[in-house]
This record gives sequence, C-alpha cells and structure tokens, in this order.
Amino acid sequence: MTDKPQQNAPHQLEIRNLYASVGDLPILKGIDLVVPRGELHAVMGPNGNGKSTLAKVIAGDPEYTVTEGEVLVDGVSILEMEPDERARLGVFLAFQYPVEIPGVTIANFLRLAMQSRKGAGEEVSFTEFYSKLQAALKTLEWDESIVERYLNAGFSGGEKKRNEILQMLMLDPTYIIMDETDSGLDVDALKIVSRGVNSMRGPNLGGLIITHYQRLLDYIIPDKVHIIVEGRVVQSGGPELAKRLDVEGYDWVKELVGA
Repeated sequence: MTDKPQQNAPHQLEIRNLYASVGDLPILKGIDLVVPRGELHAVMGPNGNGKSTLAKVIAGDPEYTVTEGEVLVDGVSILEMEPDERARLGVFLAFQYPVEIPGVTIANFLRLAMQSRKGAGEEVSFTEFYSKLQAALKTLEWDESIVERYLNAGFSGGEKKRNEILQMLMLDPTYIIMDETDSGLDVDALKIVSRGVNSMRGPNLGGLIITHYQRLLDYIIPDKVHIIVEGRVVQSGGPELAKRLDVEGYDWVKELVGA
C-alpha cells in the first residue's frame, strides 16, 4: 500500500545527500535539492554528469542502485516504492526517449492511466475523461484523431514529446521530471510543448526540467537553476544562470569545482 503524505509535511520534492550507481560505477555523489510545489527548477550540466540518472532514480528505474540518501515526496520516502506507486503519489517522468507500444491506443492508455492514478473505488467517467481530453488536445493544437493511434508507434520525435505532455495534462501530477524533453524539437514543437507545461503551472505543481539548452528556458522560465557536475550540484541561482551557461559554456563551472 502506498504511504500517504504526512500531515503538516512540507509540500515539496526533497532530495537529501543522494548517491546512486550503475553496477560498480558511481554516478550521483551527494545530490541535495528541494523543489517546493509551485516552483519549476531547471537542472543543467555537461553530458554524462548525472542529470538523467537523477531523473531515473526519482522515477524508480531498477537499473540504478541508491547507495545513500533519501528522496521524499511531501514528507514520504519513496525509494522503497515501485515506479507505479511513485506515479500514484503524483510523480511523473517525461522521458527523453518515449517508448512505442503498438496495439495500445493513446485513448485507452490515458483512460487506464487516469483510473490507476485515482485508485480503487473512484471511477473515471466518460464525461470527465472526454472533457479533459478535449481541453488538453486544444492546448497542444492536436486533432482528436491522434488518440486513436497506437502509443508513439510511428510518431516523429516531436509527436512523442507532445504525447508526453498530453499524458501530463491528463494525469495531473504534483511533481514532474522532464528529462531533456526539448531534445530534437524544432521551434514550433518547442513552443507547443512549453505551452502545455506552462498551462499546468500553479501552486499545486513542482518539478525539475533537465536540459542542455537555454532555448527551452526562454519558453518555460524556471524559478531556479541548478548545475550538476560530476554527480553533485555545484552551483544554483536564478534564470540568469542558464543564460550565462548559454554564453560561456561550462568551463567556468568546471574550473570553479576543480573538475
């Protein structure tokens, strides 16, 4: 059974001194982050320094082993939970490379996912589902016929990313983890995806936006920016930090930490 958020616990995603590895290879080396609901934080850093690992550890990818630390959602430790339990608690991971599932339509997938999110004893009515679907499709400028296609099967990269945001809009997560969602998107697709995320912003949503590039953050302006180098958060600041990286690259950060 999924633990419930503790009474009077802060509404935040909290990562405490997190260490994680793949096999014998350590990747995360003491990550500390706090993301309150109502804020979106950007996570940036050079390739191979732990950004995507952080996303997958939060979501519960079994390939990664947590060797120390905690991940708390509204005061509840989630590291012992299965991925589906974390999802029911409100954690949503938008993949860098969304998988294709031939034979399962988007409509059926979304209906089942919404039902699972609500849990036993609460039915998702057709009226509720269809009304929400129409609103989400309008936000993403997508024709309703798209939901009769199989999940991501034959989709372009931009369509797959838009479909991730569609799922996000339908499931009402409390914490989103976007793992390089902007990868491979053209400007038009980037604007549409960003519009979908921005439409969800508010006091009940927190999240991490993992990206290499400032361009996404021109459309989804983060409340804070964190830079990860060699598995640790080495610098945090406001949106201006991402703009500095765009101009100067990461050399100055590496020099700062002696990397």
